[in-house]
Amino acid sequence: MTLKAGCILEGTVVNITNFGAFVEIEGKTGLVHISEVSDAYVKNIRDYLKEKDKVKVKVISIDEKGKISLSIKQALPEKKSLRPVEIDWQKENSKGYQGDFEDRISKFLKDSEERFQDLKKHQDSRARGYKKTSNY
Repeated sequence: MTLKAGCILEGTVVNITNFGAFVEIEGKTGLVHISEVSDAYVKNIRDYLKEKDKVKVKVISIDEKGKISLSIKQALPEKKSLRPVEIDWQKENSKGYQGDFEDRISKFLKDSEERFQDLKKHQDSRARGYKKTSNY
């Protein structure tokens, strides 16, 4: 099979660096940059990969010098796209948010402000019970 952008292949991790992993595919070596290892933030690539691991990779690009850019996260099956959430307004209205939009927003803001004040009072009362001592 000829390597070209968009192909998904299985390869073997041959070397790991701080910035990515080198993966051998079809006798050639390409780089999976650390940002292409996972959808999550990857601080230490060695937490995700080890040498000789078999991984599925997608060929992102091959430049004119023959450098192959690979991605593990793009080789994963696509996740379902997010659909807009439908709101059951009857259920929402049972929470006391009735009326037109302005009325509901007004009630929501009032409730939020009351909850915020309660939280603030609770934090203030806890702070008064704590006395900071200094050795200086």
